[in-house]
Amino acid sequence: MAIADPLRAKRVMNSYKSKVNPERGKPFENAFLTRIEAFIKAKLTGKERTRWHYQRYIKNYLRCVKAVDENIGRMLDFLDKSKLSENTIVIYSSDQGFWLGEHGWFDKRWMYEESLHTPLLVRWPNKIKPSSKNELLVSNLDFAPTFLELAGAKPAKDMQGESLLPIFKGYTPKNWRITHYYHYYEAGGHGVPIHYGVTDGKQKLIRFPDDTLNTWEFFDLQKDPMEMKNLYADKSYRGDIQSMKKELQRLRKLYKIED
Repeated sequence: MAIADPLRAKRVMNSYKSKVNPERGKPFENAFLTRIEAFIKAKLTGKERTRWHYQRYIKNYLRCVKAVDENIGRMLDFLDKSKLSENTIVIYSSDQGFWLGEHGWFDKRWMYEESLHTPLLVRWPNKIKPSSKNELLVSNLDFAPTFLELAGAKPAKDMQGESLLPIFKGYTPKNWRITHYYHYYEAGGHGVPIHYGVTDGKQKLIRFPDDTLNTWEFFDLQKDPMEMKNLYADKSYRGDIQSMKKELQRLRKLYKIED
């Protein structure tokens, strides 16, 4: 919990105290509420305030990741001990990647590489070769159709993803996607503006529609994998940008996204 506004922090704290059972809330209170009180009292500003938030947020994140890792290990051990491993598919993923300070950011939500990429690890004994890798573009939209097919059910016709089972089995489905669409809708407390874009893994086009300048960004990921230089105004990329704009509109139409 990293709260930038001391007044909001106080409201959250008071709301929490009024709603949570005192006994059940003790671990949370010990971990967070005393720190929020200390934060309010310190009245931090400028770099000191930013440093406090970063340290707090990243440490919480790393502790969470450690706990997830430990408990996945416990689950896998249970599957082995119960002799269920050979008949169980384990799929590990997340919603978005996470910033650890790159470009001066922490948290997630941006379409830049650090948060656009997410883990997708699959263990399927006798189906997927251990340590094998696949470079095809997949999406969280694909999870539901995959789970349904694994369960012997058919996805609804209006579902937008595709089953990953063919990829798990080692071959590429016909007409598999070569571009990926991203859209962030929430403009508010996270400090990340609404934006959407398209990438093929080699180039990336991003639009910030609510910006007063209607800002566009274009990156050559092969020459600039850290996305340090916006090439949208570079005339030598004009053709690539127009092609990416056409693909962006195609995907928005495909996914029925309204302006």
